[in-house]
Amino acid sequence: MTDGDDIDMLAAEYVLGTLPAAERAAAALRARRDKPLAAAIDAWERRLGPLAESVAPREAPANIWPEIKARVDALEEVLQTPAQTRAQIIGIESRLRRWRGAAVTASALAASLMLFVGYREFAGVPQEKTLVAVLQKDAQSPAFLVSVDLETRVLTIRAVAAEPQRGKSYELWLVHDELKSPRSLGLVGSGPFTVVRPQLAAYSPQMIEQATLAVSLEPEGGSPTGVPTGPVLFAGKLIQATN
Repeated sequence: MTDGDDIDMLAAEYVLGTLPAAERAAAALRARRDKPLAAAIDAWERRLGPLAESVAPREAPANIWPEIKARVDALEEVLQTPAQTRAQIIGIESRLRRWRGAAVTASALAASLMLFVGYREFAGVPQEKTLVAVLQKDAQSPAFLVSVDLETRVLTIRAVAAEPQRGKSYELWLVHDELKSPRSLGLVGSGPFTVVRPQLAAYSPQMIEQATLAVSLEPEGGSPTGVPTGPVLFAGKLIQATN
């Protein structure tokens, strides 16, 4: 694992809030003088920050503070154990941290998806009738988040990290084994949200549930041929949104 990988993992955990308090404080202090780390933290905040804005405020459960106190009390018991035992605990944590680092990107993606599903929940859409997808080119680059209401066949696209391209248009495609070629669902708008209404009405709920969505970069105004002519940059599988 390279230093760059270590920095990116640390930055991702910092932004996700999964670091222990002491490590988080150390990372914040280090970022003041470590420009690569500061840049990595900024990049992760830009990737995940817009998603948090989609989730409505929610009052904390009444039992949260007793649970926090119980965890603090348990931590104090550990800190009062003999030095040798604490050293063993620290050694175990160090080994676990190596495994944790390998899962950071997956955790970030899961957090993104959970935030989007949370947005749909607060919006009042029954989850058993909602499909979601993260459209990305790799595990570290979620570009669009998509939700589909199977009952109304309304598709909503949330732009995350995809940058507008001058003189080009992003076009959304439905891909399924029963279709001879990808079917256009229309252009992705330049705003934070794009709502697609009539196009999915032509497809059965079963086909939509099994489909993959893809986004290609086309000439301005969309593909002139009805099939993707530019590179397919982002893709993702639709999955059921469940608790």
